[in-house]
Formats: sequence, C-alpha cells, structure tokens
Amino acid sequence: MMWTVGEHDDDRATRRFRLTDTEDGLPWGICDSVDGLFGEPARGTYELFGWVPAAGEVRGWIGSRVWLLPDDAAGCEEQGPWLLEDAESLGRPPGTDGLVLTGLDDYEGPPEGHRTRVRLHDGRRWLGSCREFTRVLPPERAAPPLVLRGLAPRERLRAALARGTRRSLDLEQAALEIRDDRGRLLTERLLWTRVTDWRPSCRGADLIDLQLDGARYDPVPEHARPLWERRLAGPPDTLGTWARLDARGRAAWLELVRESGCRGPGRDRPAGHAYRLDGTHVTDEAGLYLALGEAVNGPGGYFGGCLAAVADCLRGGFGHTAPATLLWRDIGTAREHLSRTLTADGRPYDLFSAVLDVLAGGGMRVVPA
Repeated sequence: MMWTVGEHDDDRATRRFRLTDTEDGLPWGICDSVDGLFGEPARGTYELFGWVPAAGEVRGWIGSRVWLLPDDAAGCEEQGPWLLEDAESLGRPPGTDGLVLTGLDDYEGPPEGHRTRVRLHDGRRWLGSCREFTRVLPPERAAPPLVLRGLAPRERLRAALARGTRRSLDLEQAALEIRDDRGRLLTERLLWTRVTDWRPSCRGADLIDLQLDGARYDPVPEHARPLWERRLAGPPDTLGTWARLDARGRAAWLELVRESGCRGPGRDRPAGHAYRLDGTHVTDEAGLYLALGEAVNGPGGYFGGCLAAVADCLRGGFGHTAPATLLWRDIGTAREHLSRTLTADGRPYDLFSAVLDVLAGGGMRVVPA
C-alpha cells in the first residue's frame, strides 16, 4: 500500500514543500524537491517607435517598476499610467528609431494599438518618450510542467488519482508552501493545479512524482534563484546581507523578506524602545524598507515593503509598540537619494519626507545618529 501522511500529523518541519488546498486548508501531499520552481515568467514585449531618450541610452535592466505615462495633452490620461515590472531594455532594433522593452505586465497592461505619445520613468528619473508603441507577440511555446518529486500523497490525492477523471485531476487552486532548512514557513506560491501525469518515484517505494500543468504557474525568475537558495538555508545571521546587492537583487530580496515576514514576528517590544537603523546603504526604495525592517526585527527582518505597509506595521504586531525612537545613522544618504522621486503619474514626490511622516504618525520618533 502507498504510504500517506496522517491527516493530523505535524509534518511541516520535515518536508520543504507542502501542497495545500486553499479552500479547506488541507494538504494534498508533501515533498522535498520541485522541478520547475524557477524559470522565466511570461513577459510582455513592446516596441516603442520614435524613441527619444531623456538622458543617454536605456540598456539592460532598467527597473523593478517602470511606468508608461500617456501624454495628457492627447486626452489619454484616463488610460494610464501602465506598469511594467522587472523591466529590461533589449536595445534598438537595427535600422529603426525604436526601442524594445520587456517586463511583467500589470493585471491590465497597456491597451492594444496605442497611438499617442508616451513618456517613461522608473520612479526616480525620466527615461524618455516615444510617439507610439505596439506589443510584440512572442512565439508560442509550451510552459514546462511543475513536478513535485518524491511526493508523499494524502489519502484524498490518492483517491483523485485512482479515479483519473478530468474533473478529479483538476485540484483547482492550491498553495505550494515552501519552508527553509529550519522548517520555518518562508513563503507560498498560489497556483491552479491540474494533474497531467504521475508515476512511482525513484526516491522511495511509497512516493510518487506528481506533474502539474505549468501553464497555470508563474515561476520564480531565474535571476532570483541564488537569493532564494541563500534564504532557503535559513534567515541571515548578520545585518545588511542585502547591502551589496544591485537594485534588481535588492528588489528580489525585499520580496522574499515581505513574503516571509508579513505574518509578523508575533511579539512586540515594549513602548519606549530605541531602534537603531544603519542608513549607510539606503540609496534606493528597496534599501529603505530592508534597513527599516532590520532595525526593528533584526537580520532579514520585515517592517513593511511600501509606505502603506509600514503604516500598518506601526499599529502593532510587527515588533513595535508606540511610542518608540528610531536612531537613524547616516540619515543624509536616504535624504540625498530619496527626496526627488516620482509618483506613478510622474509628479515630483519626496519619499524621504513621506516615510518620516508615516513613522511620526505611528509613534516612532526619528533621531539622526
């Protein structure tokens, strides 16, 4: 008989991956390895015609968030701005005046066939403008499957596989819970689980390799794999492990910190505590939130990944009790780099002053140190 995990056994600390039904919270099975966890998410590709750079050519990776802002003078302000995440420039196609960009579209994406001037910025500077753009349709390719290797299935999964009908093999929405080497929940990935194949696993007589439809899963980007592998070994032991990362790496590290820490550390320090923030490397927005998280909750700590999240953390449950003091070393670095930013719609914005206001409003007094 195939071995299954008892319905009430606490197996979470013994296996890295746990596939759980999001509707009732019950697991389908647990395993130690997943093929297809990392890959290249589906990216939108756009050719910008009549590209005019604002300050030098735009090459390579250009920002975790790039905004495409339609020209208000053309009466298109109701259509934007639009967001490309993890945006990258592929350069100018030979013999053209255009520029090719790729990125992860937001849930709507730019409208097809946009024919008016569009300006681009990355939240800190204007990148340039174009007279129009078009989406470049990529060649069709099958998404690689997601394979859970050496899965110990629950009885309910065994029953679904035994029936083998299209309906029984569509497990609908599930969460792939991912734990670090210490058994702590790091994050979870939501996916629509349709079983496309399964077979006995070479990893044990009572285990299976379960193959899921990869078209229903957004893989973790390959560029983030080294950071994930580092974090899967456990939380960092020292402050500032993110400081030497480039802007793209910091954004990926912040996402991991957010996913692992948004549940809160579970214990708030008493009122009157003095936190210490080392601002030496706060040269971008991700660095700001990473440094603040570590100031409050130690190495790899979380205390918000945007202003709204910081305000929420200040209400309690994330290590802070008002009133408190934040001793900010080298505060001038953040002031220099974050005082002149841009909103999504391109308006000048002082992020440095805004975060000070949010901290003060939540009972955390900032003192330069």
